[in-house]
Amino acid sequence: MRKLTYLIATSVDGFMADPDGDGDFFNDYLDPEYLGYLTSEYPETLPTHAHDTLGVDISTARHFDAIVMGRGTYDPALKMGITSPYAHLEQYVASRSIAVTPDPAVELISGDLAARVRELKARDGLGIYLCGGADLAAQVVDEIDEFVIKTYPVLTGSGIPLTRAGFVRRDLELTGVKAFGGGQVVTTYTRRR
Repeated sequence: MRKLTYLIATSVDGFMADPDGDGDFFNDYLDPEYLGYLTSEYPETLPTHAHDTLGVDISTARHFDAIVMGRGTYDPALKMGITSPYAHLEQYVASRSIAVTPDPAVELISGDLAARVRELKARDGLGIYLCGGADLAAQVVDEIDEFVIKTYPVLTGSGIPLTRAGFVRRDLELTGVKAFGGGQVVTTYTRRR
């Protein structure tokens, strides 16, 4: 069975974006050491159009062969005229407002997202990268098998949280910690079931 992995950036106080949804300030912390780690360990999480610029080779996928993203994650690519931002992966976009997919390589999910994710997890293949915001994560929180939290050395005070799932205790097991000279820390947790 495939794993659903929520790989997300956060401030030290748990916010993935400013109150308006912009997380571009995290780019200030992409120093060479940390960026080198991300491009070698998680190359599939980088949009296809960035591969040449970053020198990313995705000829052999490491972790993921599918992505589930929300409309908010998909929109910036659409605004740039990119209809298939992760062409190297199976692409699924959760949206109730897009009626017709702008690209045949992108499947829209407008119904029960958790049910569709369970179907995708039952297929053979590598893992599924959950790329999106607090609302998307809330819809599938009980389907998430692994959390990869990229914590950046910044305190924001407010913003969009990692999830809006509401308070329910969900126990996790720490399975990895990697710290970098620039203050970034990547922690990996698996779900205790």
